[in-house]
Amino acid sequence: MDKVLVTGGAGFIGSNIVGALVERGYYVTAYDNLVTGKLENIREFMKNENFTFVQGDVLEYKKLINEMNGVDYVLHQAALPSVSRSVLDPATTDRINVGGTINVLLAAKEVGVKKVVIASSSSVYGNTPKLPKQETMLYNPLSPYAVSKVATELYAEVFSKLYDVSTVCLRYFNVYGPKQDPTGEYAAVVPKFIMSALKGEPLTIYGDGSQTRDFTFVEDVVQANILAMKSDAEGNYNIAYGKSVSIQELAEKIIKLTFSKSKIIYLDPRPGDIRHSLADISKAMRDLGYSPRYDLNSGLIKTIEWFNKMICKS
Repeated sequence: MDKVLVTGGAGFIGSNIVGALVERGYYVTAYDNLVTGKLENIREFMKNENFTFVQGDVLEYKKLINEMNGVDYVLHQAALPSVSRSVLDPATTDRINVGGTINVLLAAKEVGVKKVVIASSSSVYGNTPKLPKQETMLYNPLSPYAVSKVATELYAEVFSKLYDVSTVCLRYFNVYGPKQDPTGEYAAVVPKFIMSALKGEPLTIYGDGSQTRDFTFVEDVVQANILAMKSDAEGNYNIAYGKSVSIQELAEKIIKLTFSKSKIIYLDPRPGDIRHSLADISKAMRDLGYSPRYDLNSGLIKTIEWFNKMICKS
């Protein structure tokens, strides 16, 4: 079977990708500096003879070169996430997300990797009024994080043209699911809502709750990465469910599914957050064979089950 290196392989999305690849019989290396990734996310694979964990940073170019030798595909998930964190510290976001991606692309070019699949973001669209978002729309980033993802996509395109490095960028829309971290200031909304609801604590909405998002279950993102890896497709692709829901509706749905008595509280909107998001996924369906399998209800149920198990173990 092919050898695959997953940067950010101990993170939320990366570890889910690692699990799917190991299950399919690939030789997998998870490459992660463990700043936001966690060993517990990949501990179940440690005894598998087809799996290797390497603690390393995407800013360590020589180490990347060494670990990519003999690798067929790279799934580049490593990044510093969070719009709000990037607003407070744009330089660090740029250094890791842009500089790290350049290193990954340079290393892939050097060793002759067949393809690099890169995690991008729906944030590149910003607040463009047209919905759904289509890949042909112009960039309109509203945060340093979004700018870093725009730069990532442009570098991928340039490397494909100049150096014959096959690349594809997947624009994720609000991914959620098992292994997502609910703690910390920059945690995503779904795990924060679920943990608050399970504990009977208030669910905090920034703004009035009418802002909408297209939430994507992590197993659909995993599917998209493997399809993109094995396809001949290059360029940018929306990866989402293809339907949007308001944050207010999301909060109410999670409270209902968890049988919680939690209340909803409202705080001022956060700078850099977009207002509405909805993806047109027809290009990914056509070129990659992508077909999302989880609507919001079924994805939330699986996610809540996982968080319930984690609470019982702790």
